[in-house]
Amino acid sequence: MRIVCLDLEGVLVPEIWIEFAERTGIPELRRTTRDEPNYDTLMKYRLDILAERKLGLPDIQAVIASMGPMAGAREFLDDLRDAYQVVILSDTFYEFAKPLMKQLGLPTLFCHSLEANAEGILVNYHLRMPNQKQEAVKRFKELNFKVVAAGDSYNDTAMLGEAHGGILFHPPENVVREFPQFPVVRDYAALRSEIDKAFARAG
Repeated sequence: MRIVCLDLEGVLVPEIWIEFAERTGIPELRRTTRDEPNYDTLMKYRLDILAERKLGLPDIQAVIASMGPMAGAREFLDDLRDAYQVVILSDTFYEFAKPLMKQLGLPTLFCHSLEANAEGILVNYHLRMPNQKQEAVKRFKELNFKVVAAGDSYNDTAMLGEAHGGILFHPPENVVREFPQFPVVRDYAALRSEIDKAFARAG
């Protein structure tokens, strides 16, 4: 009865906002949860920029459609799902993630949703629930699962701390410095090894 909870962006797929920033030439949109710990502040900042530039959901979806998983991500995920239950816990949005989920073999995804107006301009975002990553891990534990979690950013650290084992995957140095309690890995082979070790320690 073991579940692995993985973040999506930065672990299995590239950071969507960074890709969009590069392709649209809007460097301000490179800001992510690696830089801004407060998710509400970050999302309001993003929506304001998009509204100013009159860029909407179709523009972002066009970028996402041309993206793919990170090199080796599908193989890593397929191998992991042979051994454990796997759930993706992400602060992305279903409207963004659908094409990427297909490329990853349709793993289970818990995330949030976006609201757009008739012109496709994003006007709001809706969290499935506050602190959804940490809360999901809590509930899995209440269901008597052993849980190991992996992520790369500030918004993953509560999930990592709640799990029986938490792992930072290719995190920025500012996150490593602030959360030295979590082991750090930089590739999928090391991540799989650390997941197995964490479950062994959890019993």
